[in-house]
Amino acid sequence: MKSVYIETYGCQMNVADSELMLGVLEKAGYAATSVPEGADVMLVNTCAVRDHAEQRVIGRVGDLQRHKRPGVVLGVVGCMAQRLGPILLEQVPAVDLVVGPDGYRHLGELVGHAAAGDRRVDVALRSWEHYEEIPALRETGPTAFVTVQRGCDYRCTFCIVPTTRGPERSRPLADVVAEVRSLIERGVSEVTLLGQTVNSYHDGEHDFARLLRSVGAIDGLRRLRFTSPYPTDFTGPVIEAMATTPAVCEHVHLPVQSGSNAVLRRMLRRYTREVYLEVAASLRRAIPGITLSTDIIVGFPGETDAQFEETVSLVTEAGFDDAYTFQYSVRAGTPAERLRDRVPPEAAAARLERLIGVVREQARRRNALHVGRVVEVLVERRARRGDLMLGRTRQNHMVLLDLPAGSVGSYHRVRLSGTTGSTFTGVIEQPALAVL
Repeated sequence: MKSVYIETYGCQMNVADSELMLGVLEKAGYAATSVPEGADVMLVNTCAVRDHAEQRVIGRVGDLQRHKRPGVVLGVVGCMAQRLGPILLEQVPAVDLVVGPDGYRHLGELVGHAAAGDRRVDVALRSWEHYEEIPALRETGPTAFVTVQRGCDYRCTFCIVPTTRGPERSRPLADVVAEVRSLIERGVSEVTLLGQTVNSYHDGEHDFARLLRSVGAIDGLRRLRFTSPYPTDFTGPVIEAMATTPAVCEHVHLPVQSGSNAVLRRMLRRYTREVYLEVAASLRRAIPGITLSTDIIVGFPGETDAQFEETVSLVTEAGFDDAYTFQYSVRAGTPAERLRDRVPPEAAAARLERLIGVVREQARRRNALHVGRVVEVLVERRARRGDLMLGRTRQNHMVLLDLPAGSVGSYHRVRLSGTTGSTFTGVIEQPALAVL
């Protein structure tokens, strides 16, 4: 069989899309390989949210082209491919194939043309595409991503996603349930539902609350997560479904982007600081012990020192357990590209450095409060260093455990014995609760 190598950048949606592409190409006669050397097809699945991510991809494509030989296809797929389209073929002669997120169904055919020397581009947006009948090729393990929604109808001024992913559309609930059932039959016990604004899910009949209850009720599913939600789509029924569905984990990634109402207005976020904090408070009231993480952008056009300080104070007031922080990156084609009063790069960098320090210190303090507690941990994989295994709690904390490699997929009662500030160490309190 011919082989295909896929390198993935960006969000969990891109990870799920890479698994989908492997499924498509397996049907076309390709086997997955973990290294580019000797591969017949090399694909780079890209992110377009920030300029830095795109520059990394350009550099990586340059590295990969040394593995090319006659008939070998080097392709760029995903959001960056969608954004740039045929420009990529012009700027990077080594690239043979450019395919956006809605073009994967015909990937086998497109690769065939490219291998024959006919460079191809497919960046058409297809509002009907859910790839329902195409099984993803996933690595064996206890966790899996399931895409329930594609595209986005929100028009945040900084965001390129509506351009690269198209309009929002949701999969039928019955199809999601069927996919999760098939995953459980293959040993998966934890599922993460994916969507650009996942809690705005609606298939025309069922909303996100119904989706949570339906998926959470599937026999054999032990944990249910979702990402990324939009703050104001946490309706009363959604929060109630989270609180009363035992499989739903006690963690929410809740993007805020800024703590300043003036900046939120310029971003075209559909909430105020006060509304956001009330959503966070509602989640805490309904789900005791829930942890919250977030996304924050600093240096958005027009952001003043005082407005940045509002963001810093929000981190404390919201009590985030973790935050992903970014310096604003101009995206061509977004409304924010036209905004004036750009923040000088050195000022934005200084703000980012300060914010990172605040977030890390708060995470360290909050994590220290968990030391000594006994929690349930799912063993996911071997740690990157040493002989320890890495597991995850329901609250999304990572825990290092002294267990054998064969423990992947097992659940344990673990006493958290220490923390580095971001990762915990743990001691087994009970034998494995389940091995899947």
